Amino acid sequence: MKLKCLRLLIFIPFILLSQNDSITLFTIGFGSCAHQNKDQSILYKVIDKKPNLFIFLGDNIYGDTHNMNKLSEKYNILKNKAEHQALRSYCPVLATWDDHDYGKNDAGNKYKRKKQSKEIFLEFWEEPKNSSRFNHEGIYHAEYFGQGEKLTQVILLDTRTFRTRLKSTFPQYAKYKNFYKPNYNKNASILGNEQWLWLEEQLKQPATLRIIASSNQFSHEYNGYESWTNFPKEQEKMLQLISKTQAEGIIFISGDVHWGEISKLENEHTYPIYDVTSSGLTQTWFKTSENKNRIGEAVPQNNFGLIEIDWENKQLELLLYDESNIQRVKQTVNFSSLQFD
Repeated sequence: MKLKCLRLLIFIPFILLSQNDSITLFTIGFGSCAHQNKDQSILYKVIDKKPNLFIFLGDNIYGDTHNMNKLSEKYNILKNKAEHQALRSYCPVLATWDDHDYGKNDAGNKYKRKKQSKEIFLEFWEEPKNSSRFNHEGIYHAEYFGQGEKLTQVILLDTRTFRTRLKSTFPQYAKYKNFYKPNYNKNASILGNEQWLWLEEQLKQPATLRIIASSNQFSHEYNGYESWTNFPKEQEKMLQLISKTQAEGIIFISGDVHWGEISKLENEHTYPIYDVTSSGLTQTWFKTSENKNRIGEAVPQNNFGLIEIDWENKQLELLLYDESNIQRVKQTVNFSSLQFD
């Protein structure tokens, strides 16, 4: 039986979301980088896995425009795709954005149409009118699924609206090789002050598991592409915040890079931080980068991710499936390994 979930405001996390208290397996699907003009039949493979929730991690269309009419038209192409409609009819869907649905390749806080783009984004994803997303700049948000010991918090980060401009390596390196270099300026930011304060409050809220959706990768090895590693102080700030709030049960999910992989970041502040990257639903890249933090193989084919939460055995299965519905990477994570000593 498909689990029916209701959407909640972030300040009432303990309302029952399912009529079935005996549910022992909760499955979250996710993916990114889905061009609106391409076949998206991979979404039918997602539905075959019977997810209770699906999260779009950004580049949900390829808008890349300052013309908001054109941006809306591209969303409408996606809206009319049968496979997209099928997924949204099957289970609850959440979304954040990355640069291409934000409006411009690699854009950050200087993108001039970000307010209008946000309005189009919220309308397309049918954000409830009482959502807190309408009350602040950007699209960051949190929702809850389950209750009591089976409570999962989903945090949707906005890595575009407030992000400082990237530092380019040109002309030192060839194109697509170490394109961006780390910015160590103490004032450089990904999330911005307001979102950081909000995130701290979210991490203080009770939850057994926390899925943090970031459009850009968090736990991988620096490779010069867009990611948290281009802002080392922000990456360190995240780890310190997790430590400060003693927030347990955190798993990152990410997209953007046009390949899939699972990374594990060992660090001095927290338990290991896993990051499951699923990209893309329709897009691929001509190579994958080295990553010393990678578990298993990289998946260069179109792919989607799953997190299977096994409440009875208190463990997670982190999974990547390719476009042929073949399981490519699997990592079992016990709840106990996502806790402070």
